[in-house]
Amino acid sequence: MKALIEKIDETYAALKADAQLQAEKGNKAAGTRARKASLDLEKLLKTFRKESLEASKG
Repeated sequence: MKALIEKIDETYAALKADAQLQAEKGNKAAGTRARKASLDLEKLLKTFRKESLEASKG
């Protein structure tokens, strides 16, 4: 689960950086990357929730 948490941190950092570039400088490519990272982050968080529930049961 530690590796999953590290991947979540990396993905969030990429999302934050690209979202700031889009918001501050109007960088359209960064906006595309930020949207992709948000979808990746959603998948990772769902996986985290699943693994967390399994760990608390067992």
